[in-house]
Amino acid sequence: MMRIDGGTPVPASLRGGVVALGNFDGFHLGHQAVVGRAVGAARAAGRPAIVATFDPHPVRHFRPGAPAFRLTSLDQRERLFAAAGADAMLVFHFDAALAALSAEGFIAERLARNIGARGVVTGEDFTFGHDKRGTTAMLARLGPAHGMTVETVAPVMLDGAIVSSTHIRAALKAGDPRTAARLLTRPFVIEGVVQHGDKLGRTIGYPTANIDIGKYLRPAYGIYAVEGRLDDGRVLKGAANLGIRPSFDPPKELLEPYFFDFAEDLYGRTIEVALVEFLRPEAKFDDLDALVVQMEADCARARAILGPAHP
Repeated sequence: MMRIDGGTPVPASLRGGVVALGNFDGFHLGHQAVVGRAVGAARAAGRPAIVATFDPHPVRHFRPGAPAFRLTSLDQRERLFAAAGADAMLVFHFDAALAALSAEGFIAERLARNIGARGVVTGEDFTFGHDKRGTTAMLARLGPAHGMTVETVAPVMLDGAIVSSTHIRAALKAGDPRTAARLLTRPFVIEGVVQHGDKLGRTIGYPTANIDIGKYLRPAYGIYAVEGRLDDGRVLKGAANLGIRPSFDPPKELLEPYFFDFAEDLYGRTIEVALVEFLRPEAKFDDLDALVVQMEADCARARAILGPAHP
């Protein structure tokens, strides 16, 4: 799997490929349908399969003060695209120059000249170019003149509603990671480097791995049953506080998983934490004894939800 810059010509081995084109934040069921169609077309024609995404997200360029909303990091998307069968992830750096590029220029310069695309697959609602003037209809009209076939994929429906990143974000904000996982086909995962904290958890028997939430969407603050994946592939079960820790001063926003039956040093290591089920909102306790009693109950409930530990 190669990661390539969308602002320069691609390597010769990737020219003439079929490109899945979209933001693909979350890589949910609808995104998977688009990429799956592109990979299938590429394999049938003996061509490379490329997934093109945008980073930063266009919303971040036009509304830099918008609250954090990302569902996946670029590294996570790369792994997801690879698992879906793509040969390369192409990243269009979304800046002022790309925002000002006309839709016609995007087709001619980025898709035809830089990529040498012979096929493009998008979702029906995909737009591109200055002022979002580019539509799938324009792409279908102009693409053949540049040697490109163009295909659009209809939205994926689940339970009578269109699968969308907006729906997933709403579920996570409402404390419903189960619904988000159904739309994503996997739990929502926050990935980060374990950092040193105040180590208060150690003093009460619950050492946690502190992770900065970074640019990820903020799900409902509270306690979650979680699964962690270490950088060596091991999977751990646990309970985590996601929020500002109202029982401690000063408040600090963190994801703090406590992994059951695990005592190794994780500082400086990159881990993934999957939110499996929301247990309760954050609460402030009068003293540490009351907090420990509640944590014991939270962990017991999380163990029951998650089942036996992986061998």
